[in-house]
Amino acid sequence: MLKNKYIRSGILIAAGSLLSVSFYAFIAAKRDIVPFNLERISRVTGKSISGETLPNPNRTNELYNVGGTDLGIAWKMRNGKVGFFFGDTYGTDFKVVNEGGPGNAGDWRSNVLGLSTDKNLKDGLTFDGMVSHQIVPSPHIIDGTGSHTTIPTAAIHAAGADYVHYMDVRKWGGIGSWTTNYSGLYKSTDNGQNWVKCTEVGFGALSNFAQVTYAKKDGFVYMIGTVPGRWGSAHLARFKEADILKQQEYEYWNNTRGWVKNEENSADVIIDAPLGELSLAFNKKFKRWVITYLNEKKAEIVLRDTENINGPWSTEKTLAKATEYPGLYGAFMHPASENSDELYFLMSMWKPYNVFLMKARLKFAD
Repeated sequence: MLKNKYIRSGILIAAGSLLSVSFYAFIAAKRDIVPFNLERISRVTGKSISGETLPNPNRTNELYNVGGTDLGIAWKMRNGKVGFFFGDTYGTDFKVVNEGGPGNAGDWRSNVLGLSTDKNLKDGLTFDGMVSHQIVPSPHIIDGTGSHTTIPTAAIHAAGADYVHYMDVRKWGGIGSWTTNYSGLYKSTDNGQNWVKCTEVGFGALSNFAQVTYAKKDGFVYMIGTVPGRWGSAHLARFKEADILKQQEYEYWNNTRGWVKNEENSADVIIDAPLGELSLAFNKKFKRWVITYLNEKKAEIVLRDTENINGPWSTEKTLAKATEYPGLYGAFMHPASENSDELYFLMSMWKPYNVFLMKARLKFAD
């Protein structure tokens, strides 16, 4: 009887332990990820301005004819490299102007590319080099009747090649608004040195995937997209890596029907507007999907998380505020953040019209 008593007690204790673990796992599963301790680590592009004490390891104005630029969309390439796609880029004559943006700078290129093997971001992000000529071409027709510029929105390494999703901008509009002609893909098979247009994939001017972000998991590339501008809601699609150029194989998330193949218009809203300049990753440490973006209405870069990519997503958590970083936009996560509670991201600021490396810590809410 005594032996059986101890066995029964052991079973009860073990069961209690399992219940305890399950309870805390349940609580953790319901808690949101929150960012804290935001820091600006370094300048990534351009020339240091008077009084600035940030490290500037790349000196892109001197070395690559990149005086002013924005974005810095980061993705993991092969051979340990990380690529960074930048938007409208200007030359060494760029000067900071009171109204922000490029001013009257010359040598306009719609997009350029940075390449890096730097794994220690605590002291800044250092490039190995840049592809500083225009990659996705545009004739720069600025009267609103053609291609004004070609802006990268996302990039991914899939099926042995690198791809950039871009939007062909027709006209810039009011705050956070613009129109496009279409969106499409370019591809590189030589580590970003040369790129060719992929005619197999395209999205219309009013598509919910005119601007996107990519992330990979379990053999799929997940794609969250919006209409042009910063005022749209988010929609979800996915495809197998090998099918990136087979648009007819793309599946779109519908809240009633689930994954629906080759019906772009079936994609339902998974995050309510407004969202601009999205960045998506699966954080292995927290076992959560994380998305960052600009909320133009709040003038904040925000973060949400979820266990399931189709939602429900958490409420917005403030990552950075325009009151502290005027004219902020773009929060493109560095791949080094994908298995960590340290979130490194590239943030643009309109007045200096350049890109900075930021860092925040992440934790589950108390």
